[in-house]
Amino acid sequence: MNTSPGLKARRARFILAGGAVAVAALLVAGGFTAATLMNGDPKGQPQASASPAVTGTTSFGSTGSQDDLMTPEKGEKIVLPKPTDHKNSVAVGFPRYPGGGISAVVYFWEEYAWLDDEKASQQLNAVVSKDAPGYADKQVSEIRKMREAIGLAPSGGIPADITFTTSVHAARGKTLKAPGVPVGDIMQVWLSYDRFATGPKGGRDENPLRGETIAFVVKWEDGAWKFTDKYDSMGDYPLAYEATSPYAWSDGWVQVRHAG
Repeated sequence: MNTSPGLKARRARFILAGGAVAVAALLVAGGFTAATLMNGDPKGQPQASASPAVTGTTSFGSTGSQDDLMTPEKGEKIVLPKPTDHKNSVAVGFPRYPGGGISAVVYFWEEYAWLDDEKASQQLNAVVSKDAPGYADKQVSEIRKMREAIGLAPSGGIPADITFTTSVHAARGKTLKAPGVPVGDIMQVWLSYDRFATGPKGGRDENPLRGETIAFVVKWEDGAWKFTDKYDSMGDYPLAYEATSPYAWSDGWVQVRHAG
């Protein structure tokens, strides 16, 4: 796949009342007021390109104003099918159609223990394809490197009074065609998401990540959607997601909604 849940600490400034301190201090001290979270980009992932401005006649066949063009904000939303079960702290049991593949990726990324190497290993081993034997170990290694880079022990979790929340708001799914695999059974799924934190005494994250992008490839295998990096070279890079961009809509970005 083009990208993976491998993470790096592109930004790791945590702030306490009275000034900036090391991340380790944040995780053991009170008075938390804000946090700039770790970025979700895997190493080497280029950012999605910016959507060009819409002026005059567009490639969408409309000569009207931008207000007349379809955008992700105005377009139909994808209602994500619910998982039928949770195993090893990860959602499973999504149907075998594109919406099911997208839902598997969204649920995984929102639940992924991206700063806890042991829990992440458990999650990954539950959802990684048999054709990607080194996938889980690679991602766990990235988490440990990130933890060390921000001053934490290489292995472990985070204190209960620090909570991180990942919220996916849009996705772009694309079928990948591979020899010997039924069409529709391999998908590249790009996500646009936000990530924020809450800390001791309800401290609020004043500088959350917003509009981050990451992509995964999933394959239908043994009755479930499994994550793989075998087909990375078959994927592509989208235009940037913007809720009001007709170019983002034309490129395949749609907003997602969890089923009630």
